Amino acid sequence: MITFRHFLTSLVAVFLALAVGIVLGGGPLSDVTDPEPAPAAATEGAADPAGAYAAGFAGAVGPLLTSAKLADREVAVVSVPGVNEETLTALAEQVTGAGGTITGRYSLTEAMVVPEQKSLVDTLGSQLMTQQGKAIAADATTYDRIGQLLGVAIATTTAEGDAPSSKESAVIDSLVGAGLVSFEGTVSRRAPLVLLVLGSEPAADGGDSITAGIAAGLGRAAVGVVVAGTIADGGEGQLGRLRAEPVSAEVATVDGIDTAAGRVATVLALSRSLSTKGGAFGASGADGPAPLG
Repeated sequence: MITFRHFLTSLVAVFLALAVGIVLGGGPLSDVTDPEPAPAAATEGAADPAGAYAAGFAGAVGPLLTSAKLADREVAVVSVPGVNEETLTALAEQVTGAGGTITGRYSLTEAMVVPEQKSLVDTLGSQLMTQQGKAIAADATTYDRIGQLLGVAIATTTAEGDAPSSKESAVIDSLVGAGLVSFEGTVSRRAPLVLLVLGSEPAADGGDSITAGIAAGLGRAAVGVVVAGTIADGGEGQLGRLRAEPVSAEVATVDGIDTAAGRVATVLALSRSLSTKGGAFGASGADGPAPLG
């Protein structure tokens, strides 16, 4: 007998396949070589009937799938340099549409993610770790440690969220002051969920390990972490490579946020992360297009 869950899974698979099919070579856009990311919402699928239908279908079904999934939950959004701002805004709207509250948007700077600045990251991380006591793992590597430090400032392992202490608030001030994080305002709430949104391809000489370290550190400090990227980031892209690392057992991953379907999957992955770690979802996710259950 076909269950409702199987029916929903099939629906999501269909509209995700439609949304990404032409990108993977199934239509006239397969010959496009423009490296610039496409706008996230209004023009999605506009030049292709199948793409337009997929985007419209996801827009219609998405609210039904995500309704109240993040009700009374808080989410901290962390972005990597090079992220598409339209996509980031669309993701934020998807989170709030599911009932979630975004506690803050934190932008990692180039200095945080380029190998040439590792000495700065390591020195500051060592200094801040001594101020946080046992909150930071003593055996953490440079970027795992800085991820944990960012995590203790903006995230919490308490499902209901909580307010930061003065010691924890000082961390974000230090990261901003050192030019490693861009953030305006003060952190009034720490969120149980963190959405890490990928941007430009990391540097070939160690960039992947930087991303993996920061994601792992955030994973230690939050109830759940979702690392999200575009369709191009999946497969052999940066998100696909992250899925081959040990951190993938601790954080969920979603590729396809440049489509409406991928953004729906991201919200469902955030909701799932409240109780279950890991999972690879999206256009090339080994665990299916989206977590449904």
